[in-house]
Amino acid sequence: MSIFTKILIILLTISAIFLCGIVVTYVANADNYRQKYDELRVRLDQTRQKLTAATKLANEKADELKQINQNLNRQIADLKMQNDQLKVSFNNAEREKATLLQKVNNWTSIAKDFHETNQQQETLLEDTLNKLNNIEVAKIKQEKELKQTTKTLFEKMAVIDSLQKEQRRLAEEKAEIEQRLNQILMPTGKTAAAPTPVTLKSEAARPATSAIETPVAENIQLKGKVSKVDSQNGLVEISIGTADGVKTGMRFHVIRKDAFISDILIVEVDTEQAVGVLEIVQQQPEVGDVVTTNF
Repeated sequence: MSIFTKILIILLTISAIFLCGIVVTYVANADNYRQKYDELRVRLDQTRQKLTAATKLANEKADELKQINQNLNRQIADLKMQNDQLKVSFNNAEREKATLLQKVNNWTSIAKDFHETNQQQETLLEDTLNKLNNIEVAKIKQEKELKQTTKTLFEKMAVIDSLQKEQRRLAEEKAEIEQRLNQILMPTGKTAAAPTPVTLKSEAARPATSAIETPVAENIQLKGKVSKVDSQNGLVEISIGTADGVKTGMRFHVIRKDAFISDILIVEVDTEQAVGVLEIVQQQPEVGDVVTTNF
């Protein structure tokens, strides 16, 4: 073998070794580059996702900011409108103030004149008040007497009511005894006296006592209203009295919308009111019902 051939073999061997090193280096570098490329790709994707999220958030914030600006613009417009209205109201108030000041000045002058006139009338007022006080004292005395009389009347009416209840009870017992007696005498063909009705018939109106004479009222047309009703004691107060011509023993008819309610027999009379007992009661009288002597 020649030297040239040996040299060529050595060169080829060295070249092969060099090429193998290059291939190994390329393969190693290629794997590193691929790994770095994948990492960069992942980072790029993450960055793109973050950028998308950031863009979406920015858009949302921009919409919110736009909405806030719109709300603020509306509020500013409302405030401007309110400010204009307040200015108008203020101007109106200023005009009213000027008018009122003018009226105050006028009223001050009037009040001054009135004060002078008032001083002149104070003496007359004091005299009138003294007279009114005397009249009030007399009125209070009369009211006390009337209350005492009314109280006594109520007590007497309570006694009368109690006696009437006792009378009805005795009548019921009498009727029951007569019924039993009839049952006992029935086999013998005899009967007792006819039983007395338990319910007492309403009698024609008459004075509460024999000492009171019923005034003749056929030609007297008196009219008033029921002012108070005492259902428990069967008493009614009317709004007219001796000043209107009412007298003890008079009989008034209670009317409600042209319907007869009951009769009232007057037993106590005052100047402007009277008290009577109920008779022939169809319905219970009420305050405001009309009372008249002629129905």
